[in-house]
Amino acid sequence: MQYIGTFVWSFLLITLVNYVVSAVQNVPFDFMVGAYISIGVSILIFVMSAVIPNEAVAEKH
Repeated sequence: MQYIGTFVWSFLLITLVNYVVSAVQNVPFDFMVGAYISIGVSILIFVMSAVIPNEAVAEKH
C-alpha cells in the first residue's frame, strides 16, 4: 500500500508542478512527461527508503 500511495502522491504533485510550469513558461502541457518523471521520482524514493536505516542510533555516554 505504501508503494501505491507514494506513486499516487508523486504523480499528483509532479503533474501539478508540470502544469503550472508549462503555463508560466507559455509552452504546451504534456501529460506524459509528468507521468514519466513521477515514476522516476517514486523509484528514487523507494531506493532512498531502502538505503536509510530504520533503527535509532545509540547514544554515547
